[in-house]
Amino acid sequence: MKIKHETSERHVLTVLVDNESGILAKIAGLFTSRGYNIDSLTVADITDNHAVSRITIVTRGPPAQIDQIEAQLERLVPVHKVVDLTALGPHLERELALIKVAGTGEKRVEALRLADVFRARVVDSTTSSFVFELTGVPDKIDSFIGLMRELGLVEVGRTGIVGMMRGAEAA
Repeated sequence: MKIKHETSERHVLTVLVDNESGILAKIAGLFTSRGYNIDSLTVADITDNHAVSRITIVTRGPPAQIDQIEAQLERLVPVHKVVDLTALGPHLERELALIKVAGTGEKRVEALRLADVFRARVVDSTTSSFVFELTGVPDKIDSFIGLMRELGLVEVGRTGIVGMMRGAEAA
């Protein structure tokens, strides 16, 4: 008898919720209590009257687990809508990072050259350090950080992923 193992897939979920205290804790608790991991989590108010927030969650799991996550999120009272961007098709994902690099001489010059290649902006500069701002897909940011490690990486701050469907329609 063969045991079938479902492959784990990466999914980007967007969740529209009432902008109220405790909702993020409820959602995190849902993941924690079931042993699901959150790879990335972002939250922002998206309405003029501050009534609704959009939560973007990146998680991994077999298709049945992702379906279960969606169903459980939809049952939470302050949740208006859950959308699996990955399942819907072509979508955009972006992340912002601030990367601090310290160095002098050739390492400083090389850090600036690589920043130009990656289209990172210098948002702070001293005689011994830079803070770069970089936006893009997570792999691009990971690559840049990896290169900066060799040149004097000091600190990294990342926002987490936000995502949106391509085209004129809302997800």
